Amino acid sequence: MGNVNLIAVLLGILGWGTTGYFAYLIYKKQTIKISLWKVIVILFIGVFSFSFDWRMSETTIKLAILPLGVWILFWLRGRTEQWQVYRHFAWLGFFANYIFLATTLVYIPLYHFVYPENQADVYISNIERASIINTYLTAQNLSLDTISLQKQLPKMMEKPIHSTEWFHESEEETDKKSERFPYQLVGSAPKFGSGLNVIVYVENDGKGLLISTPEKQHYFRSDESILKGGQ
Repeated sequence: MGNVNLIAVLLGILGWGTTGYFAYLIYKKQTIKISLWKVIVILFIGVFSFSFDWRMSETTIKLAILPLGVWILFWLRGRTEQWQVYRHFAWLGFFANYIFLATTLVYIPLYHFVYPENQADVYISNIERASIINTYLTAQNLSLDTISLQKQLPKMMEKPIHSTEWFHESEEETDKKSERFPYQLVGSAPKFGSGLNVIVYVENDGKGLLISTPEKQHYFRSDESILKGGQ
């Protein structure tokens, strides 16, 4: 099973739980009762809206503007007596978008507090089965020093990525053995509940890690090599 984003799951449950609670209050006040499955369907349709989306801290924020789901339900049932019952749940579905907006705004600082992106041990937490593989045939035949890695992870500092400079160095370098990141760390796992998918490359001196996520890259340096036989 992959690494699940625990905070997103819990806040999602909170959002739907809050919506369900308000639906229960509406249901209790109504004299004409409808089936539970109809309430659920109406809520889901009511959530459908025209939204304005923007990115904040690698998270998509959705601001519901037009209640498309409510309009669809009105077009289908607006001329029936049932609409007077349905409309409360339909509008609740639309306003549930703002409940989810609130949970998203809570999610952003909470996630970065629990899983700081500038700490290497967030991306590499479980190393019991970790090892390295050569990504270049001409790389030295070295192995991972798990004891050193365990000791260095909490102390690693994030450094700027000089991608342009590194590219020019690789273009000018004729000795392929000095490829900057000739190893890949495999068998490790990010911190539990982070939901992260990472690829980790190890620098040729064993003191640098280039960590790639779907959103961005991070470069960390340690004081000592994590490779047996490294510099």
